[in-house]
Amino acid sequence: MLLELRAENYAVIDHAVAGFGPGLNLLTGETGAGKSILIDALALLLGGKGSSDVVRHGAERAVLGCVFESTAGAEAILEANGIDPEGEEILLRREIGATGKGRVFINNQPATVGVLRALAPELALVHAQSETLIAFDAEQQRLLLDRYGDITTELTAAAYTSWKEIAARLAELRAADQDRLRLIDLWSFQAKEISAAKIEDAEEDMRLETEKRVLANSERLFTAANAAQEILYEAEVSAESLLGAAIRHVEDLARFEPKFAETVQQLTAAKASVEDVAATLRDFAGDVTASPERLEDIEDRLAILDRLKRKYGSFDSLTGLAAVIAFGEDAERKLGEMENREQRQAQLERELTVAAGMYKAAANDLTAQRQAAAKKLAKSAERNINELAMSARFAVEVVPGQETSHWSAAGWDTVSCTIATNAGEPLKPLAEVASGGELSRVMLALKVSVEEGENASARRRKTQLPRTLVFDEIDIGIGGRAAEAVGQKLKALSRVQQVICITHLPQIAAFADQHFLIEKSEKRGRTQTGVRQIDPNERVEEIARMLSGAELTDTSLRHAEKMLEQAR
Repeated sequence: MLLELRAENYAVIDHAVAGFGPGLNLLTGETGAGKSILIDALALLLGGKGSSDVVRHGAERAVLGCVFESTAGAEAILEANGIDPEGEEILLRREIGATGKGRVFINNQPATVGVLRALAPELALVHAQSETLIAFDAEQQRLLLDRYGDITTELTAAAYTSWKEIAARLAELRAADQDRLRLIDLWSFQAKEISAAKIEDAEEDMRLETEKRVLANSERLFTAANAAQEILYEAEVSAESLLGAAIRHVEDLARFEPKFAETVQQLTAAKASVEDVAATLRDFAGDVTASPERLEDIEDRLAILDRLKRKYGSFDSLTGLAAVIAFGEDAERKLGEMENREQRQAQLERELTVAAGMYKAAANDLTAQRQAAAKKLAKSAERNINELAMSARFAVEVVPGQETSHWSAAGWDTVSCTIATNAGEPLKPLAEVASGGELSRVMLALKVSVEEGENASARRRKTQLPRTLVFDEIDIGIGGRAAEAVGQKLKALSRVQQVICITHLPQIAAFADQHFLIEKSEKRGRTQTGVRQIDPNERVEEIARMLSGAELTDTSLRHAEKMLEQAR
C-alpha cells in the first residue's frame, strides 16, 4: 500500500506530506483547495506525463516523492532494470525542473519514467478526473475476472511454456536448416576442393620447391657439378691423383718415422672422401635435365597448393598444408553430422503437435471457466453500478482467439467489459465512458463485486491482495442514498485493500478510516495548499461543514456526529 506522499514546490503546494494507512483514506476540503493536485502528483510518480507547468512559480523545480510497500512483482521489475530493492519498501522520487527537464530516482538510484510506468500496475491504479493513468485494458480486465472466478492459469501456463519451448527449438532448427543448405554446399565444395588436390603429405610443397629450384637452374648446376667432379677426379692433375701421390711419399716417411703412420691414414680417408664426392657430383650431373615440361608441372602444382594454403592454411593452430589437410577432414566430419538433422526436425514437429493439443485443451477449459464467471460478474457488477446512482447495462465478454498469435501463458481469451449508461444505447467498452466520475464508480462497483463474490475468502488466502486503488471525485453527480451506497462500497472494498478517495460528500467522508483535510491558506502574500490528517473532533466539524457550509450550526454538528456513529 501507499505509506507516504510528499510534494514540494508543486503547483500551489509549497511543502506537503501525507502519511496514509490501511483501509479507506479520504481527502476532503473546500472547492478549489487543491485536493486533486495530490492525486495528480501521485499520477506523476507512477509515470504520468509531466511538464514545467507544475513547478510552483518562482521555484527551480518541483520535487515529488512517495513510499510504497514492496511486492515480489515490483522487486522483479526493479531487478530487471538494474535497480536494487531495498527492504520492504519502494521509494519513488521525481524532480521536474522549471526548464522542463526532469529526473527520476527509485530507492535513491537513478531511473527513468519508463521504469515508473512498469512499476505502476504493481503499486496503484489511479482513476483521476481527466484520465485513468493505468488503463483498465484487456489484461487488467482478465485479471479481475480471474480473481472473481478464482480461476488459476497454472495448467495453461505450463502447457504454453512447453509448447513455446518446442516451437522455439523447431524454429531455431528450421532457421538453421535454411543456413544448413548453404553450409552443406560450402562444406561440400571445400571438402571436394581439398580432396581433389590429392595432397601427398604436409611436406609435399617443400619437396616441390626444391625440385623447382633445381629445374630452374639446371644448366648452371650441370656445369658446376661437372667442373667440380673434374677438379676432384677427372683432370690429369686432380685432387684425387695429388692425394695419391702425397700418400705414397708419406708412406716412405712412415717406414723410418712411425709417427707418420697416422698421417697416412688421414690422407687415405681424405682421398676416399674426394672419390665419394666426385661420384656424387657425377651422378647429380647425370640426373640434371633441362625439362621445361616438368618445371611447368611443378609450378602449376605449387600454384594449386599455394591457393589452398591461402584459403585454408590456418586452422586449429596448424599452418601450411597440415592445416589444409585438417580443414578438409573437419569439413567431411561436419557433413556427416548434418545427416541426422532431418530426423531431429521430424521428431520436434511431432512433439509440437502433442504440446499444441495439450495447450488447446487447457485453454478451452480456461475459456469455459471464464465465460461462466463472466455471466455472474456482469450480473453482480450491474447491480452494484446501478446502486451508485446510475442506470446502466453491463456485460463481460470472453472471446477466445484460437490462432497461435493469441496464445499466451494466461490462455487465448480476450476479456472486455462493456457498458451502456443510457437506455437504448448499445454496449460500449469502458474506455468510451464519457464521464470520469462514472468510470470511477464503475471501477468501484467492479472491485466490490470481485471482493464480495463467490469464494472471496478462499481467493484472498490464495492470491496477493490487489494494489492501492485511488478514486478522484467518485461522487460527481450523486447524493443522498446513492452517496451513502458509494461510501458503503468504498468501505467494503477497503477491508481487503487500501483505498484513497477524494470526496465532497459527507455521506462518504463519514466512512473514512483516515481522514485528511486539504486546506488553502495565504502566507507571505502567496497562496499555498497543505494537507493534514484530522482527529475525531475535527472530523465532526469537517463533516458538519460539508453539510451546512462555512458556518457551523448545532444541527449540522449533531447530524455529523450521528453520521459518524452510523458509519462506525
